[in-house]
Amino acid sequence: MNGTLLEIGPPAAREERSGFEPVVVAIVCNWCTYAGADMAGTTRRAYPPNVRLLRVPCTGRVSPLQVLKAFEQGADGVLVSGCHPGDCHYVHGNLVARRRLAILRALLDFVGLDARRFHVSWVSASEGVRWARVVETVTRAVREAGPLDAWSPRDGEEPVRLPEPPPAPSPPASPEEQEAVGRNLRSLAASLLGEGRVTVFLGYGEATLPGRAVPLLATDLAEASALVWNDRCHSNLAVYLAGPNRVPGKVAVVLKACDARAVIGLQQEGQLRREDLVLVGVRCPGVREEDGRLALKCHACDGEVAAGCDFTVSADGVETGAARSAAPRAVAPDPRDAAIAFLEGLPPARRWAFWREQFDRCLRCYACRAVCPLCYCGTCISEHHRPQWIPASIGPRGNASWNAIRAYHLAGRCAGCDECTRACPARLRLDLLNRRLALEVERRFGYRAGEDPSAAPPLAAFRPEDPQEFVHA
Repeated sequence: MNGTLLEIGPPAAREERSGFEPVVVAIVCNWCTYAGADMAGTTRRAYPPNVRLLRVPCTGRVSPLQVLKAFEQGADGVLVSGCHPGDCHYVHGNLVARRRLAILRALLDFVGLDARRFHVSWVSASEGVRWARVVETVTRAVREAGPLDAWSPRDGEEPVRLPEPPPAPSPPASPEEQEAVGRNLRSLAASLLGEGRVTVFLGYGEATLPGRAVPLLATDLAEASALVWNDRCHSNLAVYLAGPNRVPGKVAVVLKACDARAVIGLQQEGQLRREDLVLVGVRCPGVREEDGRLALKCHACDGEVAAGCDFTVSADGVETGAARSAAPRAVAPDPRDAAIAFLEGLPPARRWAFWREQFDRCLRCYACRAVCPLCYCGTCISEHHRPQWIPASIGPRGNASWNAIRAYHLAGRCAGCDECTRACPARLRLDLLNRRLALEVERRFGYRAGEDPSAAPPLAAFRPEDPQEFVHA
């Protein structure tokens, strides 16, 4: 997709010139929909001239970046269309696309893009009449939605404030308990390093500020003696197991329950080998944020060690395997779900007002990317220049595209550690984007990230019976 396709001017300018007529970008399959559109032309079937066609080999090649770029460059609506399920020239391309487009639609709806602006339909090569009817329906819907002036704040617009989260459901672990866990971690590290079973023990060390913790890579007994455990051990240490930060050698790594889900995700995606790791699970009573409150992600987590760990460390000692306590910590409803429900109860324009204010604060520092174990790409999409999908400069369009595409990239993969939100200097609520898509993946496909290392990632698989209520009949 290049600039010449969508050099259509801002909505206000188009409205002044000739009365509003929407511009709809149609991303169409070469073999079916494009041929169907051609048939509509050869049979002289009239339909609105509002559509700009972008031909791709298969809907399986449709990227959410193309959809976001269309809106970013001035389109008022986007239509994705291809072969009917079962008729794909590449066998299953449209079935995989159906899952991806369902999740993209959920994301766009959650950030406040009017549902009338994004459409999906199946049109075969022989369905010229159907193509004309779909274009008429889509054009009418986008015209009703009006010009897409999402990038400009409205005068006098009141900011959207999320409800205050509930108090922590449980008290923090006592200093004595935390010290006991740290002592047992040091003992296990000394044993594993001293016997040569691992070359690196990856855990937490004392930070400059008392009571804080930072990642620590211990390679000998002296370094292992500096290992600690406390309720400020926020970092997801799985970030050091793949990508440019990968620690070489046989590594023992300390994992909270949410961190262990990231390890399973990396296994699923072939980014690490289980035999190169010794997984040390820690019973986690919940980590505390800077204000001393329990992190939102911890309210609904019992802190138990994930299945598959080689050792379990608690205040009582070190056990072999993933041992669970006799009385797991009581949990409360996830407060992020209440915030999501509050946003979804707002009109789309108010949802977008909330997210526009969030995205406008983004510094594009990429701290979210740096702390995420699943952001291991050799070249991030934000660094691509030919073509340049994400504008390099800070601004409303580029900021929105970056945060939206990163949330989509983590759909069905996010471990829920919320490190991106904690590390963000602008305090963007990235956790809500990630959590909303995780709920959508679970609802549609019955899949939870980080539970089964042998399961296929949900957006790289399909079922013929996957729901498609969002597709035009």
